[in-house]
Amino acid sequence: MQAQLLSVKGTEVGKVELSDAVFARRPSPEFLHEYVTVYLANQRRGTANTKTRAEVAGSGKKPWKQKGTGRARAGSFRSPLWRHGGVTFGPRAGHVHLGFPRAKARLALVHALSAKQAAGALVFVESLGIDEAKTKAVVALLESLKCADRRGCTLLVLDAPDAKLVQASRNIPNVELALAADVSAYSVLRARRLLVTKPALEKLQARCAALADVKATAGKAADVKAAAPKVKPASRKKKGD
Repeated sequence: MQAQLLSVKGTEVGKVELSDAVFARRPSPEFLHEYVTVYLANQRRGTANTKTRAEVAGSGKKPWKQKGTGRARAGSFRSPLWRHGGVTFGPRAGHVHLGFPRAKARLALVHALSAKQAAGALVFVESLGIDEAKTKAVVALLESLKCADRRGCTLLVLDAPDAKLVQASRNIPNVELALAADVSAYSVLRARRLLVTKPALEKLQARCAALADVKATAGKAADVKAAAPKVKPASRKKKGD
């Protein structure tokens, strides 16, 4: 698979080769939903906390005697049924980290990249370097590449940190920067447009190359298993034969 390679001015300067194992997969919405759910759950700090009946202020004395008053039975002022009482099954402080295998997270990145490529949201450029750390330089760059979008996020994927680009783009709303080694499937999915430099593309494909090797190995194993002749198991002899 090939895609256009653009210059900073938005003109085509060549083609880039895209790996089918990374950019031509059929994305699974169910799998991406699972990844996003776990990712967002792990971003929560888990500081919400409520007090149980053992923690709220109040006496342990029985409000009134058990029988003879005509009122409902009550054993504590701190009962969750009472005002100022404890909370039943409320949130408790403590962050619970949900596990997600690293290989599955990398596969989710591949699915997200394939979905963006199918939607035409990926733009490949030679480089995103600027001469001065000026906001207007980044605005002009985005406009020339037709990636200036106020309604959604534009993600710039780089191969190495660029201090000038970081300083020049931090005042622009809905513009984010990420490294090819650190970009996640969530950041790819939430972006409307992605600007990927050629060196960053090479790092992305190298990062996901292991999944391509696993897929190829699994395919060869399936072919060998299908081509193997089926041998009928020998019948067991009965006692007395």
